[in-house]
This record gives sequence, structure tokens and C-alpha cells, in this order.
Amino acid sequence: MNILTEANRKWWILVGVSIASFLGCIDFTIVNTALPAIQTGLSASVTQLQWIINIFILALSTFMVIMGRLADIYGRRLLLYIGMTVFGVASLGAGLATSIDGLIFFRLIQGISCAILYTASGAIVSNAFPVEERGKAIGTLFGVNGIGLAIGPVIGGILVSALSWRWIFLVNVPAILISLTICFISVHESRNLESSKIDWFGFVALLIALPCLILGLTQGAAWGWSSVTTLSIFAVAILMFITFYFIEMKVDVPIIQFHLFINRMFITSIVATFALALFYCLAFFLMPLYLHNIRNETGYMIGLMLLPTTAMVALLSPIVGRVVDKFGAKLPLVIGFIFFTLSAFLQTQFAENSSLFYILLAFIFMGIGWACILGPSTVAALSSLPESMGAVAMGSSWTLHNIGGAVGLGVGVVVYRIYAQQSFIHGYQAAMWLLVISSLLALAIIGFGMRKLASS
Repeated sequence: MNILTEANRKWWILVGVSIASFLGCIDFTIVNTALPAIQTGLSASVTQLQWIINIFILALSTFMVIMGRLADIYGRRLLLYIGMTVFGVASLGAGLATSIDGLIFFRLIQGISCAILYTASGAIVSNAFPVEERGKAIGTLFGVNGIGLAIGPVIGGILVSALSWRWIFLVNVPAILISLTICFISVHESRNLESSKIDWFGFVALLIALPCLILGLTQGAAWGWSSVTTLSIFAVAILMFITFYFIEMKVDVPIIQFHLFINRMFITSIVATFALALFYCLAFFLMPLYLHNIRNETGYMIGLMLLPTTAMVALLSPIVGRVVDKFGAKLPLVIGFIFFTLSAFLQTQFAENSSLFYILLAFIFMGIGWACILGPSTVAALSSLPESMGAVAMGSSWTLHNIGGAVGLGVGVVVYRIYAQQSFIHGYQAAMWLLVISSLLALAIIGFGMRKLASS
């Protein structure tokens, strides 16, 4: 009996692609749980731990748009196979790394390959299903991604406690082989011949600007904020960002269409997605370190204690989607940043003897806020523009989302390191005050700028 037929091919495609996309999502949250074990195992500093996360986000934010364009031109199946293969090899390398620098290098390669997995997977699933089933298929794919984010901390905790931190990477290898096998026998090639131009000059400018900015923020304290090296790095970053802007204003197919920023609703949706990534990238980096360094929790317990945050995202996202359909995106966004503010404020009060209830309440509030912002910020971006510009809105929104995460982690760790000279808990509290301020600013901008969105 032939288990693969033309009638069920689309479901095999969905399964194979979902496994790959799931691995890309779980690879973000699973790593955070293992940070304390990596710090001990490889004698890593906080700055080096920061690069384990930051290099992944940088690669993702810089390469996502360009990889999506390459997949459209040269074939989504081809790029997907390349992305899967590179991701598997990078995961193997990360799991076997004997130095923190080697681990950071393989995390860079993972980030580049995940840029392919994220962009090609949605396009392949969309192409495999008829229009009347496309929404359900894409919803299933995103749901699987949400589960990956949610269970990442728990799986990470189990693997770290039962085996070692290396297995959070090594487990990807057999899983990606299964995904690659399913996709190899089921996925047909597809292209978008209308998208035949690539903004290489803009890509190169962004490729220089972003790493220089994050490098300056990350190493500025060590080099000296007024040193020639630090100031030169920031000067190059500013120059390349300005260059990037002028390139994007002139090319036919820009990475970010800056003319969209005259639209007030689009600006506020970008603020929401930027502030969301800024919050969860910094908070999710520091929370495991607090649980390990201050509360002396093991890997398994760290995973369990982070689960309420990501579980709220997975459980509440469908409910939030229905609220958006009925009331628009403004209400969930406002509620989301209120909960973010409450969560960050509670975490500014964390101490050595904070109760378990108090800690979990702060983590639950963060998950509620995350769920209320993630989907509605995307809906807000799409609602602010004509339907024909949906792809442009999504590309610009997700690029700036990833940039928000990289910048938030960079700036937040600088604040943390300044105050951590007194003690870890002082650094943690200072970083959380930064998140309180950023969430209140986002809340103010959304309240002022999205009045029209509620009636759209």
C-alpha cells in the first residue's frame, strides 16, 4: 500500500515542513534554559552567553528577507533542503563544540539556516493547499511553532538534567533527518517568478550596520565607551544605517519600505512588534540566570518554572485571535503591554528569598502579555495597508521585530552589567526597570496612535 498519494501529499508536506519549522522555534527557547549549564561547562562569561542568543537573532533578522527572496527565485524546495541540511550540520557542531567561541559560530550558522526554514516553510505549505484550506494549514503550522516555543524550556530542562546541555542541539540531528526524508518524497518545487529582484546593496548595508551596533553595545563596557574602538564601531553602524535608508528609498524591491512609515497605524504596529521582541529576548535571557544563580534551581526546575510563560502564549493565542476578529487589534495590544509592564515591575522586586508564587505570577503575566501582542501586532500591520501590500507589511514587520530583539538584548545586558557590579540581583532589577519603561512607552504610543485601528 502506497502511504503517499496525490490526495494526501499536502498533509505529508505539512508534517515534514512543520517538523523543520518546529525545530527552528524550539531552538530559541530551549537554549535559554541551558544557559547556566553552558556557562559552567564552557567557562563562559555573561557577555559570551549573550552572544549565544544575540548571534542567532542577528543572523535571523539580517538574512530572513534575503532568504525568502532567494527561495522565490531559485526554488523554495531547493532552499528548504539547503536550510535543513545546514541546520542539521550546525546543530551537530554546536552539540560537539569544545569552546564557547565554537558554539557561538555554530549558533550563527543555525540562525542563517533558520532564516530559510522560517521563510520557505510558510510559502511551501501555502502552495501545497488549495485556497479554501490554506488558512487552516497555515494556522496549523503556526500552532506547531507556538507549541515549540512553549515546550522548549521544559524539554531543555529535561535534557540538561538527564543528559547534558549538548543534547539540546544534538537532538535536532535525527529530527531534521526525519523532516528532510518526508519533504524529499512529498514536496514539489515552487517559485514566485514575479519576485525576481534582490536588494543586494541594502542587504550588505544591513549586514554591516546591525552587527556593528550590537558589537558596540556588547563590548563597549570592556573597550571603554569613549574609546576609539567603540566610537568607531558606532560610527560605522550609524553610517551604514543611513546608507541603508537611502538605498531602500531608491531600489525597486527594498528590504524595508520606509515610505510605509507615514502611515500612523503601521508605525504603531511596528512599535508593538519591536517592543515585544525587545521584552521577551531580554527577559528570557535573564530569567534562567536568576533561577540558577540566585535560587540555585536545576535545569529541570528552570524549564518547569519558565513553562507558564510560553504555555500562556500557546493557550491564549487562539482566544486572542477571536478577540481581534471581533474588536480589532488595539484592545489586545493595550492589554498585552499592561501585562508586560506588570510582569517587569514584579520582576524589579525579585530578591534572593522571593516566593515561588510571586515569581510564577510575574512569569504568567509575561506570557499573557506575549500572547496579547504577538498575533495582534501582525494583524495591525496587515490592517494598516491594502491587501496587495500584505507581503511587504509582513517582511518589514518581522525584520524590525528581529532587530528589536537584538537591540533589546544588547542594551539590556549593558544596563544589567553596569548594576551587576554591585550584585547579580541589582543588575537583574535594573534590566527589568528598563523593560517597565519600554513597555510604558509602547503602551503610550499605541494608545495615541491606533485610535483609527479599533474601528477598521
